[in-house]
Formats: sequence, structure tokens, C-alpha cells
Amino acid sequence: MDSNTRTHDDEGSRTGVWLIGARGNVATTAVVGAAALARGETTTTGMVTAREPTASLDLPAVEGLVFGGHDVAAENLVDRAERLQERNGIPDRETLAAVREDLAAVDERIEMGTAVNAGDAVAAVADDAEESTSLRDAVADIRADLDAFRDENNLDRVVVINVASTEPPIDDPERFDDLDAFERGLDEDDDAIPASSLYAYAALADGHPYVNFTPSTGSSLGALRDLAERNDVPHTGRDAKTGETLMKSALGPMFAGRNLRVLSWEGHNVLGNKDGLVLEDAANKASKQQSKGDVLESILPEIGHNRVRIDYTPSLRDWKHAWDFVHFEGFLETEMKLQFTWEGADSALAAPLVLDLARLLAYADEHGEGGVQPHLASFFKDPMGVDEHGLTRQLDLLHEYAERHGATGTDSGTGSTDADD
Repeated sequence: MDSNTRTHDDEGSRTGVWLIGARGNVATTAVVGAAALARGETTTTGMVTAREPTASLDLPAVEGLVFGGHDVAAENLVDRAERLQERNGIPDRETLAAVREDLAAVDERIEMGTAVNAGDAVAAVADDAEESTSLRDAVADIRADLDAFRDENNLDRVVVINVASTEPPIDDPERFDDLDAFERGLDEDDDAIPASSLYAYAALADGHPYVNFTPSTGSSLGALRDLAERNDVPHTGRDAKTGETLMKSALGPMFAGRNLRVLSWEGHNVLGNKDGLVLEDAANKASKQQSKGDVLESILPEIGHNRVRIDYTPSLRDWKHAWDFVHFEGFLETEMKLQFTWEGADSALAAPLVLDLARLLAYADEHGEGGVQPHLASFFKDPMGVDEHGLTRQLDLLHEYAERHGATGTDSGTGSTDADD
């Protein structure tokens, strides 16, 4: 990143990023990317905050972010990055060699996490996990590790980001609309409260901004939204939008705007890696299918048939493939078809958004903007606090936010991108 970067870090402010699932593919790729940017080994291509108008916001510098977190995997960050390189070619060998020491340093700041109530599929792939005697103990352990991370690294704020494997959805989430009810659930070790919500509660209770990058429950419960409002803490989610659903949120409004009637939209996704393995479990898959399917239901409420399939294909590793078939009707009841395929490196698409969200949540926190952050809707399949699913209108929310905060829309930027060069 160049010397024109506008950041708090130039004035000594330090931002930590505490990752839940810190040794997973997405987290590893985000840490590799941040270190590569700091060492001048890559560009900011793929980062929303590297483009105007958000580039003119006074955001924390990527090279100044301090990473740590929790995981239930024993494999260290260097070994995970090497495996990603060998299996997927991402990052390339030169970049990995340049950041190897940085990864080792981050790995020293990753502690054992908990997978309590995260579903059998997550438990099956966990190498190790914190064995707390109660939900209250689990929360206390998380809060203690967050405090230690902040204090030991002399951080001004810590943004907590959930990039762990998807949990099953919980039944009757409305019973946790009230904070007292949620806290009674903690006291009674209610097995309906998943790990993602324990982490969200721990973060929000201590004033740490929270991002739910996954389809898991996280901070979406009414009790936790209330807690965030009470403590004036920003939070956002859920389920990052990086591939097939990103295409749906762009193409769906096209059909709606031209008054073309969509009769059927079939989407078939195949992917490898541990996330794909976890999604083989029907309970865990239900969370993902709901967030992916709801996008079209919102944009095209009269859609005749909308189905999403997700299948695990081990040989694909970290590459995600999707085939979509759209059957639609035009003037004079003429039936037509659109088909498209999507092939993307899952973690390389997601990782820059992790960095974007860390920066934007830190900014919101510094400006006292607690609660749900509706301007971040474009990052998610199931955005909290926003009913709009059309990509262009979601991006308008982000641009309007930046302009309200005085972003100039000029080319001062956060460093070079392929588009700027």
C-alpha cells in the first residue's frame, strides 16, 4: 500500500482482528493477503475499501491490522497456507515464502476455541476444542482470551469476525428475542445456543465489534441485537456473498426491471474443502440453503420455482463451481432460457471482504455507530437490518454512507489496485 493511505494507524491507533476459525481457509488467506500487502507482494484487487468512495474514508491500514483468534484445528497457520498452495495454487510460492514468518507470528496468537452446540459435522472435523463445563464457562474463556489479545498487543480496539464452519440453524430463535431469556439459557446450559452466538455475546458484552461472515446464528438473535444497541457496539452479517449468490443479486433485478417472468431458477453448487464437507450434513446445509435461496425470493417474489443444491466434491478442494439454469417468460408468453457457470477460488473471493469488514467495523466503532450496520448489506446473502437484496441498491447504501462521512470520491485511495494502475 502506498504512502497516501489515509488511516488512523498513522496516528498510532492499533486495530486487532480476532478470527473465529482462525486456521480455516478463509482466515488463512486473509492473513496471507494482509501480510502480502504490507510487504508489497500483492495489490488490493478484490477489496471494496480500495475503491472510491470508501477508499477516502479514514480507515485502519491493512498493514497495521494485528491478527489472532480461536480455532478447534491443530494444524498451524504456516502448514495450512502450504497445503492451500500445494492443493490450490493460492497463494503462489513466492508470496508464501515472503509472508511465512508473519504467519508463524499470527499462529502464536491463536488459542483453542469451542465448538459447543455447533452440530455433529463441525465436531467431527474438530481436532481439538475447549472443554468448558458450562456455557457460562465457555463465554468466560472467550472473554478472557479477547482481553489478553487486546492487552498483550496494545490494541485500541478488536474486531471479532466469525469465519468458522457453518452451524445448523436453531429452532424457534424468537425465544431468544429477550436478553434476559438468552442469559437464562446460558445459566441453564441450553443446547439451543450455538457457539457462534456465544462468541457474539462475549464480543458485544465487552464492546468488541462483531462480524458474522457465515450463515450461522451469530448476533442475529433479538437478544444480541439488543445487547449491541445497549452497549453501542457495531455488528453485521450474515453469510458473505462471494459467488453464485452475488451473480443472482445482480441478475435478479435485471429480470424484475424488464418485467420478465422467471418460471424456474435452478442452482447447483459443488465444492471441496472442509466447508464443503461440513455442508454434507443436512442440518448444517440448511443454514446455507436458506440464505442462498432467500435472495431470489426477495428480488423476484413471483418466481415460480427456486431451488439451490449444494454438494461436496472432494477433488475440487477450495474451488467452487456453480451451474445455474434460468427459465423465464417474455412478451407473447415466449419462453426463453439463460444458463451460466461460475468457477471461483472460494477463499480468494472471501478473504478481501474479511479485510474490508474489519476496517469498516473499526471505523463505525470509532464513530460511535452501534447496532446493526445496514450500509454493509452488499457483503451478505442475508443482510441484517436490510430487506433489499439487489446488488446495485445495496452498493448505493455503502456509497451514500461513505459520502455522508465526507469521502471525496477522488483518487486518493488506500493503495494501488489493478483497476487504478
